[in-house]
Amino acid sequence: MKKTLAILLAVIVLMSCLTACGTTVKDAAESAVAAVEEAKDTAKEAVSNAAETVKDKAEEVKDKAEEVKETTANAVENAVNTVTGKEEESLPDLTGQTLMIYCGAGMKQPFTKIAEAFQEATGCEVNVTYANAAQIQTQITTAQEGAFFIAGAAGEVKPVADYVISSVNLVKHIPVLAVAAGNPKGITGIADLGNADISTVIGDPESTPIGKIAMQAFQDFNVADSVTLVATTTTAPQLATVITLGEADAAIVWKENCNEDGVEVCDTPDMDAYVKTIPAARLSFSEDDAAADAFGAFLETDAANAIWTSFGYELVK
Repeated sequence: MKKTLAILLAVIVLMSCLTACGTTVKDAAESAVAAVEEAKDTAKEAVSNAAETVKDKAEEVKDKAEEVKETTANAVENAVNTVTGKEEESLPDLTGQTLMIYCGAGMKQPFTKIAEAFQEATGCEVNVTYANAAQIQTQITTAQEGAFFIAGAAGEVKPVADYVISSVNLVKHIPVLAVAAGNPKGITGIADLGNADISTVIGDPESTPIGKIAMQAFQDFNVADSVTLVATTTTAPQLATVITLGEADAAIVWKENCNEDGVEVCDTPDMDAYVKTIPAARLSFSEDDAAADAFGAFLETDAANAIWTSFGYELVK
């Protein structure tokens, strides 16, 4: 009997110990789970705070960039207005007259400002047709009207040379190798465009001077047969847009067209040999046109030069 009671007592003690241990293990497990959940919440909060900080900093940088851009634009506008104001006295009153001009699409931004400045100073209505070289050449030949052809390169005037009575070089037209912002493919020059993992876009070599330059550069750097062309465009400004949209890694484009977000100029001397000049070709259809005479003179003023340089062009003189 005593032996039975001893065994029973031992069982009771053992059961109590097991119950106590089970409770301790359960409590420890619950504490561990709670700690893990707390750590997850803390990490999640930290990531959220970091993301907000990065977002705020990005917005701050963007606002600062816009502020600088606006300040620069205002400074340029004020400078041009000042110079134009000084030269207005020498320009004739051409109120009621109209001037028709052809201009390569790649120069639309600066030339629009130039046309507006002349119109404001003289009262002459200036109508500008922006298109690629081939389209303008066709218009000049078929319509046989207009006062000037502002071409992307002097060579583009040759097909309509029979209709040109004079030509003046205005500014340098500088081609560059453009890549996606940050240059993620590590492109260092034209030779890299022959790599299989790099896609390139160029202007139409049949209708744009920048396209002709690209094809010549490919030949000169021995990548004409290996470059991966994903598209061609009818105007130069479209080239930078293709890169911005992520549809190509690189493009040969005019320097002034690389002012879009998402595009940067590759630092290479490879394109130095292909610099062109932008001419103002006076057409024979306006030989005795006072408005055309005045505009030709205006193109060589400090006011016009200030507009060109504000958009990144370099003066020939």
